[in-house]
Amino acid sequence: MRKSGKKKEGKSRSAALTQALLGASLSTGSASGLKEQYYNLCMERLQKVNPFIGYILQQVDEEMKEGTRSGITLNIAGNNHLVQVQRITGADFCVLSKILKNHSCITGVDARYNSLGSPGAYYAAKLLQKQPSLVYLNLMFNDIQSDGGELIAKALQKNKTLKYLRMTGNKIENKGGMCFATMLQINSSLEKLDVGDCDLEESTVHIGHMLKENHCLMELHLCKHGMQNDGLQQLCEALYLNSTLRYLDVSCNKITQDGMLYLAAVLKSNATLEVIDLSFNRIESAGAKHLSKTLASHNRSLKALSVVSNKIDGEGLIALSDSMKTNPILSNIYIWGNTFDEATCVAYSELIEEGRLQADNTDVEPFVVDEHVYLAESPNGLKKHYYWTPTYGHAYGPTTNAGFALVPVGEHL
Repeated sequence: MRKSGKKKEGKSRSAALTQALLGASLSTGSASGLKEQYYNLCMERLQKVNPFIGYILQQVDEEMKEGTRSGITLNIAGNNHLVQVQRITGADFCVLSKILKNHSCITGVDARYNSLGSPGAYYAAKLLQKQPSLVYLNLMFNDIQSDGGELIAKALQKNKTLKYLRMTGNKIENKGGMCFATMLQINSSLEKLDVGDCDLEESTVHIGHMLKENHCLMELHLCKHGMQNDGLQQLCEALYLNSTLRYLDVSCNKITQDGMLYLAAVLKSNATLEVIDLSFNRIESAGAKHLSKTLASHNRSLKALSVVSNKIDGEGLIALSDSMKTNPILSNIYIWGNTFDEATCVAYSELIEEGRLQADNTDVEPFVVDEHVYLAESPNGLKKHYYWTPTYGHAYGPTTNAGFALVPVGEHL
């Protein structure tokens, strides 16, 4: 019995020592020793250490030693191909969030492509409530369901600092989408929201109501929503009253030429929208001509337009090129994936040669073979690195991600 008592006393002392070390390191309020704090907390909670988290925290510790004291983004993306990654779970994020809430120097967390699930969403919501300096949170593709989306949306109703949230690829569905729409009628800080590919097929009407009430959101991504013309109509009706949204992404939907009637009409009076992404819809030449008329005669605010892969033939593409001759503001246009005839190739070649269209501001490049002009694809676009980050070169360059350069909000990707 005495031996048993000694063992219990030893365990008690060990636990007390661990807690003291943890408390001392957390009380500093700086990012110094983040790795040590993480290991201590894992020990206290009897949780297995994730070596990837330890590696990243060590990098942050070294960055702090070199003098960085603010504006640090913790990059724990699960698709990092440069280091060995053990994808982060909800339990891992629980421990990590308890450390991050005490460090105001950490202003961004990039946790894309991990396995947080709804348990991780719970701790992300807690972090939003307790970390007052967080401005950027990337949770794309983390298997977060509607209940997790609801938790994050509710946390953002009270949060006053987050500027940029990516929920891309998390199937929060219509229930979660409605929670986000409700939140955006209350939240006064979020400037950039990405809920693309979240299975929000019936939430457009709620998002439309939100845009009428919200006066801070500048950038909204609604790609892969199954949106049809009536959904775009709801958004356009809201844009008559909205004076802050500058970037609208409705790519990869089911919008046709009829939807362009609504968009062309609102662009006659809306003086705020600067970037519109219509890529991978089906507006065809008739829809392109509706837009061209407005861009040529009325709108003088739109800077960038993407109509990539929209079943547009030469007639519609030439109409868009003609609008650039009278519209001095439209600087970026992306047309690859449509049908190019020789007249189209000549029209865009002339725009580039005359300097009206800069080569970096479009995704086509003219070349000549046997005295005939053709267009080749160039690597430029509004969001070429939307789903991935290159392992070399500049990930956030103004040519490959022009939309983010034209409307800079918080972190880029």
